[in-house]
Amino acid sequence: MAAPVKEGQKITSYGASARPTGGTGFETFSWWFFRVSGVALVFLAIIHLFLMHVSTDVSETVYDFVAKRYDNPFWRGYDLLLLTLALFHGLNGLRIVCDDYISSRGWRVAIVSGIFVIAISFWLLGMMTIITFHRNINVAQSILGMLGH
Repeated sequence: MAAPVKEGQKITSYGASARPTGGTGFETFSWWFFRVSGVALVFLAIIHLFLMHVSTDVSETVYDFVAKRYDNPFWRGYDLLLLTLALFHGLNGLRIVCDDYISSRGWRVAIVSGIFVIAISFWLLGMMTIITFHRNINVAQSILGMLGH
């Protein structure tokens, strides 16, 4: 967070804050993650939108299209990277908003903890879906395959 402005000081910048110094390493990591993931997401999202909604007719984006696409491990990795960066970039922003606007330490810890649980839950669900997807196999067979039965 930026240092408070003292009386008589002039505000010389607006918006983006300087890289955090001191404090915990997590805030510095968060600062860098925001910038790197934001730039990566611009390219990943534009490529995704072009491939799924411009170069392919939306009416053709059906189960068989996705199944054929997921036969190639590159696309699974691409979607996993897109999921990971988008989810954690967005929820990290929500965490920062909570830090800025919730003054009670107890409420802030409770809400940020809830955000963390939601982030991990959705990431695990998305990751499991992307990694374990098999063409024309029902859910029970897929789970048994994961368990090695």
